[in-house]
Amino acid sequence: MTTLAFFVLGVYTLALLYITIYCVMQFNLLYYYKRGRRNTPEMIMAEHEKPVQVAVAAGGDSWSSGAGQMTAFAEEDTDAYPFVTVQLPIYNEMYVIERLIDAVAEFDYPKDRYEIHILDDSTDETLDIVAAKVAEYKAKGYNIEQVTREIRQGFKAGALRDGMSAAKGEFMAIFDADFLPKKDFLLRTLPFFQDEKVGVVQTRWEHINEDYSLITRLQALQLNVHFTVEQVGRMNGEYMLQFNGTAGVWRRKTIEDAGGWEADTLTEDLDLSIRSQLKGYKIRFLENIGSPAELPAEMNSFKSQQFRWMKGGAETAKKMLPTVWRSDLSLNQKVHATSHLLASSVFLFVFLAGISSVPLLFFMGDLIEMGFSKNFFAYFLVGLLSIIAIYYVANIQSPANQEKDFGKAVTKFILLFPLFLALSMGLSLHNSVAVLQGYRGKKSPFIRTPKFNIKNITDSFKKQNYLTKKLTWTTIGEGLLSLYFMAAVGGAFYIQNTTFVMFHLMLALGFGAIFFYSVKHLRL
Repeated sequence: MTTLAFFVLGVYTLALLYITIYCVMQFNLLYYYKRGRRNTPEMIMAEHEKPVQVAVAAGGDSWSSGAGQMTAFAEEDTDAYPFVTVQLPIYNEMYVIERLIDAVAEFDYPKDRYEIHILDDSTDETLDIVAAKVAEYKAKGYNIEQVTREIRQGFKAGALRDGMSAAKGEFMAIFDADFLPKKDFLLRTLPFFQDEKVGVVQTRWEHINEDYSLITRLQALQLNVHFTVEQVGRMNGEYMLQFNGTAGVWRRKTIEDAGGWEADTLTEDLDLSIRSQLKGYKIRFLENIGSPAELPAEMNSFKSQQFRWMKGGAETAKKMLPTVWRSDLSLNQKVHATSHLLASSVFLFVFLAGISSVPLLFFMGDLIEMGFSKNFFAYFLVGLLSIIAIYYVANIQSPANQEKDFGKAVTKFILLFPLFLALSMGLSLHNSVAVLQGYRGKKSPFIRTPKFNIKNITDSFKKQNYLTKKLTWTTIGEGLLSLYFMAAVGGAFYIQNTTFVMFHLMLALGFGAIFFYSVKHLRL
């Protein structure tokens, strides 16, 4: 019994240690985020209303593609604008594809200096919807094509790879179907390529339907961290960033030099990002330029997206970490790249900590008699405090939130953050399965996240074509785990040891909520 007690304690402590190290690494990004905003006000100015003028001031009067001269030549010579291919990789997106095509067609950019390629792998009515839209805009003089493939291999990465052969652009702007880029997107992003080392420009995701439900609010809370503290922190610290698969622009030469799009992971965007930066290119993240998008509004679509991101992250880590450590990056850069690539693995350790904490609760009395002090766990509070600070800054103090009512924003954060922690814990089984599959090399198809053109609470899921109706074993497991942790709460009061009671309550709430919404949305 003593050996088992120490084994369980060891597992729990190891899990907490990993989680704490991860949180401290994130806090280091917060340090660079805050330091960068203090020391480089010109970065903020460059991303505001007149980026072209800033680019001219910074870069002199020559640039191979002419983007630095856009203001001067706008009315005299449209050849001064670099030619851009806008790629829209889609698969069965009947509810949102029309609004995306309309948004891209409204770009404030000469029609003869960009082309729109809808890389359409659809197998449903989307094909006809796109064909009609293409015909409509061709009649208006747009350079627009519906590009289909006889052999749909490689999913999104394959579509982007094959689409390169038909693209004429020096730059490739990419948007997923649920995005609504603003009219000035190209004018505000292209000037940053005046730096020949910049291979990618990535914009911040905004959320069209953030206030639709609790699920969308909690997703926004998490994504805001990535699109502020993480991306800016990595950029300011000169660490590796990532292209997020959409709402960004690639220099074509960068894609080619890095080896092109590859479909051997589910996160082709992260994979190519790492390879391009190892080739010496930089990713420029523009925090102050937002690109609106629709968040998954029902649980099973959200879980599908999480599964792809977590498994793809593990696949990319397995593929690229050896190359990263053999590269010429500094030790600090390698450590942060490792933390970045292993980010999805934190769910494994959250799951381990949760599962092992229940038997540990009942072993605690024996361990204390042998001299163990439960105050030892207080050291790991540094991780929780780090995460609170990171999420507070990202959701309250970032430029995207400065126009919001401060009092309301803080109140909302105080209410939502505990629920976010609970939901994250509740996802740990689902995401751990994805991570383990990624490391084991088990292949699975790229399952895109269905979107339904849902913007506010008055919209509903009457459009059900893409909703799943299959109850998975993982969902059943989530329901059982909710009961497991509720039993642990009862056991804690029975043995009069409430050391883990709040932890177990949050786990029970998290797994219960994931189970409830997964089953509820199956019945739509």
